[in-house]
Amino acid sequence: MPIRLRAAAVSDVGVHRETNQDAAFTAPWGAAVADGVGGGPSGDLASAALVHRLVAEGAMIPDPETLVVRIREANWDIRAHVERDPALRGMATTFTGLFLGAAGDLLLAHTGDSRAYLLRDGWFTRETRDDSYVQALVDHGLLAPEAAASHPRRNIITASLGGGEDDTISVLERQPVVGDRWLLCSDGLTDYVPELDIVELLRSADTAVDAAADIVALALEAGTRDNVTAVVCDVVDTEAGAEHPVFYGSAGRYFAEDVETA
Repeated sequence: MPIRLRAAAVSDVGVHRETNQDAAFTAPWGAAVADGVGGGPSGDLASAALVHRLVAEGAMIPDPETLVVRIREANWDIRAHVERDPALRGMATTFTGLFLGAAGDLLLAHTGDSRAYLLRDGWFTRETRDDSYVQALVDHGLLAPEAAASHPRRNIITASLGGGEDDTISVLERQPVVGDRWLLCSDGLTDYVPELDIVELLRSADTAVDAAADIVALALEAGTRDNVTAVVCDVVDTEAGAEHPVFYGSAGRYFAEDVETA
């Protein structure tokens, strides 16, 4: 039997925000988190529109090139919203997603500062690089990695999806192993909770549902001032539930209201 993802997510607006600008989805064939860019208009709509369009194209993603095309097409939906309503100009979102490829591999797509982590045989690794001002400082040796989490400009990102032709997305191929546990999350978690605390919860939780709930609860307890979303995906070789996707955060809200995308 081919591998599947047993995935679950929790998304919380937090106590300091009025709107949840995070969007997420889970399905046996893929999962993702998108975080509307703060400071811009309608980040919740940007993240939801991207996730909805991407999921609407269906489950079959044979190779990295196809995934890049699908993300670009979803990105055009953001542009279409802006063209219909110029007041939305500037809206954008980060994106981190994990998808099953036709060759039995995993495709990891990323732009912005939402992150993907992998727990494999007890080893915990970050699988994405932040597209951010602070990460650039770290890369150039101008800031110690341990100082990045508390830097006052840690929320300035250098890449996102806002409907532009020059928007960039990276897609990497990863070989899955049954028993792997992936975490996709918004920076409402990683800006406030140390990675060592995150990995302890990933290791100790029996199920993806428990892990996602425990991680979001920890972020809220730590005083996160942002929306926080955790998507946990366990790699399995058994049936993983219904094929239809489940939406969370702004994607769940807009999906329920049946917002159309172009």
